Amino acid sequence: MSLSPLDTCIVVLYAIFIFALAQWVSREKRGGQRSAQDYFLASRALPWWAIGTSLIAANISAEQIIGMSGSGYVIGLGIASYEWMAALTLIIVGKFFLPIFLKNGIYTMPEFLEKRYSPTVRTVMALFWLGVYVFVNLTSILWLGATAVHTVAGVDVDVALVALGLFAGAYALYGGLKAVALTDFVQVSLLVLGGLLITWIALDKVADGAGVVAGFQVLLQRAPEKFHMILDRSNPHYKDLPGLSVLLGGMWVMNVSYWGFNQYIIQRALAAKSLGEAQKGIVLAAFLKLMMPLIIVVPGIAAVLLAPGLERPDAAYPHLMSLLPNGILGVVFAALMAAVIASLGSKINSIATIFTMDVYRPLRRGASEKQLVRVGRIAAALALVLAIFSARPLLGSFDQAFQYIQEFTGFFTPGICVIFLLGMFWKRTTATAALVAAVASALLSLALKLWLPSVAFMDRVGLVFLACIALAVVISLLQRGGQSRYNVELDDIDYTTSKGFNLAALLVVVILIGLYAVFW
Repeated sequence: MSLSPLDTCIVVLYAIFIFALAQWVSREKRGGQRSAQDYFLASRALPWWAIGTSLIAANISAEQIIGMSGSGYVIGLGIASYEWMAALTLIIVGKFFLPIFLKNGIYTMPEFLEKRYSPTVRTVMALFWLGVYVFVNLTSILWLGATAVHTVAGVDVDVALVALGLFAGAYALYGGLKAVALTDFVQVSLLVLGGLLITWIALDKVADGAGVVAGFQVLLQRAPEKFHMILDRSNPHYKDLPGLSVLLGGMWVMNVSYWGFNQYIIQRALAAKSLGEAQKGIVLAAFLKLMMPLIIVVPGIAAVLLAPGLERPDAAYPHLMSLLPNGILGVVFAALMAAVIASLGSKINSIATIFTMDVYRPLRRGASEKQLVRVGRIAAALALVLAIFSARPLLGSFDQAFQYIQEFTGFFTPGICVIFLLGMFWKRTTATAALVAAVASALLSLALKLWLPSVAFMDRVGLVFLACIALAVVISLLQRGGQSRYNVELDDIDYTTSKGFNLAALLVVVILIGLYAVFW
């Protein structure tokens, strides 16, 4: 596959436009100097529409689009549980977590941990997240993005890797979070447009030109096994989606950790004008998540009929792109690149924020605002260089990089959930208990993986979460007089939400019940 001159022109125009827009929206006022709050939290002035679209832009990248389409090809609609359950998780985050974080006026998740527990917990978790963001998240986005460019445009993978990194750096380093968040509205709009185009064309081809509705009916008739949300034990992919665990088990742990305590996700909400504005943005993101399977899973299912017998499931989405006419291919490819660039920008900014505010500033209390911004830019640039050089050695041998991400982060996710949930909702939790839970999460996950390999990944996450929460509770109860510093405000939190938020939350629940009832 290769891009036609028209497609190439569309992609180049997109790149020029989004770069220029990023620089324009983040321009400094005449005579003004950018502060740390301006750079890392967009002056705490983000509107709801920027928050909602930026949450999705930070989340959806090549590993979701290509990886989940591949999973749709193999497993079917069941993989959409990751997206649909995330919508409900976002509502919970907006209702119960954001009031706490915004009340305490924090910059980062590690900062909250210091206020709640101790400087040691903050430093340990900050260094952990920096490692994960650079060597897991940033490398995976770069590698899968470069692989997509190679597949569609024929560009050498290493050349594409460097080009994506340099463009993302130029796009995000100067303007900080404001440049990323305020352009994500355009990025997500293009992502949705491109995704709907490929879904429309794929379903139309399935029905031999009879239209989208007819195409979906053909899929239901010819591939009914791909439309089960809850897999039973006889299903060959039960280990990937172990039955009711997607509704009642480990998926909750993964979703709560990702959407509630992940810096590059929650940072958008921390930068809101107000709690109400942040909650409106959360609602927008929740409804966009409900729509995502139509864009990234259904095309994979359609590929079952359009391209049976693919050697690699992750080739499903690129194969569908090869069916697109000139011009449309350029738009869809630009949408894929928009997802990659937006996610890279989000990770870069969060790395800069954590390193500057959680590692550098505690060591240099007297640092000026100008110094903090400069250090953030340097940290982000170095992280990008490290990720570019690490991507091939770390991910080049993996058939499915998405599995690499899930497997690695799943070792630590239960402990992170325990630290935050107990820290926010049980005052007795101590710093020692938090650190033990974090370490135990990795050790118990590794032990289960080695000694009980038959246990499904999602079930393992749930079991380790329960073990870590029990361990943290016991240690906290045994530590009489071992109470941590507890400099956070948790007593006078107002969890009241607007009628609009409540109505939206009810609608999300009703839609989810309907979807699972239809596709059980």
